[in-house]
Amino acid sequence: MFEKFIFSQRQINNYFKSAGKGLKIASDSAVPEVVFMFVYDSLIKIAIAVCAKNGLRVKSRAGHHIELLEKLAEFMDDKSIEKIGNQMRRKRNLDLYGGGVIISGKEAAEYKNWLKTVFSKAETYLFGVRKLL
Repeated sequence: MFEKFIFSQRQINNYFKSAGKGLKIASDSAVPEVVFMFVYDSLIKIAIAVCAKNGLRVKSRAGHHIELLEKLAEFMDDKSIEKIGNQMRRKRNLDLYGGGVIISGKEAAEYKNWLKTVFSKAETYLFGVRKLL
């Protein structure tokens, strides 16, 4: 699922900035489904950035989101990332392929607040200090 690759610091920064933009969109939206989708996308982008920092490039294949979440949880030493991330992934897939799923405002806010914590941890992991939020 992964291959070794040397990323530039600029590439890593761009992946992480993209995650930050998604989190900003989620934070600015009042629509639970929009919040959920941007939170999930941002989580995956954080995983891509952290994997890039570790010299890993993911190959886009069936199951690659699962692998990204596993690697992010491993590198961040946080099992909640894999657990909550996969819960979100299943909901996203159900929404895409199963005819929809309802995300409550409360649930969307909980995911968003959780992601803010993951984002901060990843920012410290990647850059040593908080920079973007």
